[in-house]
Amino acid sequence: MKNETNKDLLSYLEIDYNKNIRDPLWKDIKLNKSIYRIYKTKEVQKLSRIKQLGPTNLVYPGAMHTRLCHSLGVYHLSRMIIISLLSKENCPELSREGIDSFLAAALLHDIGHYPYTHSLKELPLVDHEILATNIIKSKSELNRVLSEENYNISSICNILDFKSSPINEEIKIYKSLLSGSLDPDKLDYLNRDAFFAGVTYGLQDCSYIISHLTIFNGQSALIESAKSSLEHLLFAKYQMYKTVYWHKKTRCATAMIKKTLIYNLNNRYITEDQLYNLDDYSFNELAQNNQKTFNNVLLVKDNKLFKTKYEEQFDGNDSFHNYCVDLNNRNFFENEMYKILVKKHHDLRPDQLIIDIPEHISFEVDIPILFKNGSTILFKDCDEIFSSKVISGFESSLRKVRIFTLTEITKYEIKEAITLCKKKLNITL
Repeated sequence: MKNETNKDLLSYLEIDYNKNIRDPLWKDIKLNKSIYRIYKTKEVQKLSRIKQLGPTNLVYPGAMHTRLCHSLGVYHLSRMIIISLLSKENCPELSREGIDSFLAAALLHDIGHYPYTHSLKELPLVDHEILATNIIKSKSELNRVLSEENYNISSICNILDFKSSPINEEIKIYKSLLSGSLDPDKLDYLNRDAFFAGVTYGLQDCSYIISHLTIFNGQSALIESAKSSLEHLLFAKYQMYKTVYWHKKTRCATAMIKKTLIYNLNNRYITEDQLYNLDDYSFNELAQNNQKTFNNVLLVKDNKLFKTKYEEQFDGNDSFHNYCVDLNNRNFFENEMYKILVKKHHDLRPDQLIIDIPEHISFEVDIPILFKNGSTILFKDCDEIFSSKVISGFESSLRKVRIFTLTEITKYEIKEAITLCKKKLNITL
């Protein structure tokens, strides 16, 4: 349709969206016929078999929610954002085709995920966003449904591919909304993960935040009166990483799985393409059928985790820490430590000694704050609390270097092995 007014688009988003899916977090999630058909495709339904938080349920048993629940939540908040924007006098020119592409992209943003995707960021694997666009473009049920419902597949893929330049000004807006500091992805996962983990600090006042989102120079911005809501979100993100996402038992379980997958990928017992097509059930079946090389995965499955035998704040000036940031160096250091420890602990296997260093995490604070006089300043440059120093402190305090291994190996033995390895590898301060 051409030349539809904002009122027409609002009517479309209300009247045509008459299919309900009940969600424990957001209650009624409304879909139209086309979105519902997309939701029912096997490529999307696969997400119902992948836990959103991987092994976090070993610490928080309620955290069993799936990537499908999260994807529906992101879609729901995206629709709420568009409705809010269309209700404002300064709303940029939007089209029905563009809105459809944006909402489809929101629902499909995670279809490239496979089990433990985020724990494998250090490996040279394809980004899940690129895998998502590959699935959308492939000869799949999803591609067929999108074509039959007259979706602009190129626009959907352009919105999802964060590395690509926007093909037009409207798509630029949608890319900014889906990947910004206050994007619906972050708003859903903080709230949803906190809800199912049974903690309170991830919860956000999403309706207030959404009502104060606006578009300035083609990008998402936040009205100044809601600046405190972004402060709250950053505090929440910090607390969620500290106590949920990077809890030491969660880190241990994730490290055990990563160690297994690195070994199996390096030795071609499993290929990247096989990994990309797995869900939690087929992943566990693969582990069960290959117990010798997937032993750590089976231990995690039964909540039999290694013990933390070394824990220090990450320090870039520490020679051991700095050397092990590189994954290849880390694996080499692990092997050298293993050679030392196995002389006394004869039953120790190489996969039972793991050095874990979380990746650098960023607290995105580059969203523009829009003031009443029409001027904008980036949040990081105008907030009294989240100064660059505070942000840096948040980011660094979360990173803990840990070594996980068998119960019988003492902390003293681990520190002694580290010292011996540093001398052997000539790693000095």
